Amino acid sequence: MKTEPTLVALLHGPDQPGLVARAAGWIFDNGGNILHADQHRDEDAGIFFQRIEWVPPASRRLAMEEKAFLRFAHGRLGMNAVVMDSTHRRRVAIFVSKADHCFHDLILRWRAGEFPCEIVAVISNHPDLASAARAYRLPFYRVPVRPEHKGAAETRQLELLRKLRIELLILARYMQVLTQDFLAKFGRPVINIHHSFLPAFAGGRPYHQAHQRGVKLIGATAHYATAVLDDGPIIQQDVARVTHRHSVDDLIRQGRDLEKSVLAQAVRWHLENRILVYGNKTVVFD
Repeated sequence: MKTEPTLVALLHGPDQPGLVARAAGWIFDNGGNILHADQHRDEDAGIFFQRIEWVPPASRRLAMEEKAFLRFAHGRLGMNAVVMDSTHRRRVAIFVSKADHCFHDLILRWRAGEFPCEIVAVISNHPDLASAARAYRLPFYRVPVRPEHKGAAETRQLELLRKLRIELLILARYMQVLTQDFLAKFGRPVINIHHSFLPAFAGGRPYHQAHQRGVKLIGATAHYATAVLDDGPIIQQDVARVTHRHSVDDLIRQGRDLEKSVLAQAVRWHLENRILVYGNKTVVFD
């Protein structure tokens, strides 16, 4: 079944009376039809957040409607706004190391049509997943990363990302820390999966840390990567119950299932334009 192209606007700014009505009124007055609308107010900060998805009139090009709405949102509403169209399939790269569970899960979901994007490259600091990537007919690039040559490796990675016109980078258990310089030069969203329920057990070997503390819950966290390790805005989290009978290997095995589902949900929300980042927090719209 053919679906009509839509636009999605994400808005945030100081709350004021009539924002919902004025935004909806603009879309109606310009011949559009709203499909979904959701909003949230941060009571402490007095900030209003909204997501609107609508079908523009057939007589108007998406690019024209996008620019017109942005002028309205900025000029008339005084809101920060971004607008995305449903016809654009973002170009995605996946960074991996040796672990393959998140990698396979993402690729299979993408091939099943769950992610509205184009996965165009797999980039790794190890050769382990080269044959798997090629079996999926995905280009595989190996960029070894050694402490003494980390800057040169990141330069090579950035060259690849620019050449491939990557718009979203997914770290599928990529066991290297991206530097502040890399993130600043890339300038696009980076989604990471961390194998703990952040902020608990940040850094390396979180399942071992959890086992040593005798926790009763383990978790996984998908977040946007920032210059501070494992401290970026959180997108999605989930947990599983454990007991004193579970070994570290048991925690790792259960944790892998959490990591796959949590990362997949975060990627899906991002590609569906459901996430609005402000400060070090996110608003994730239904």
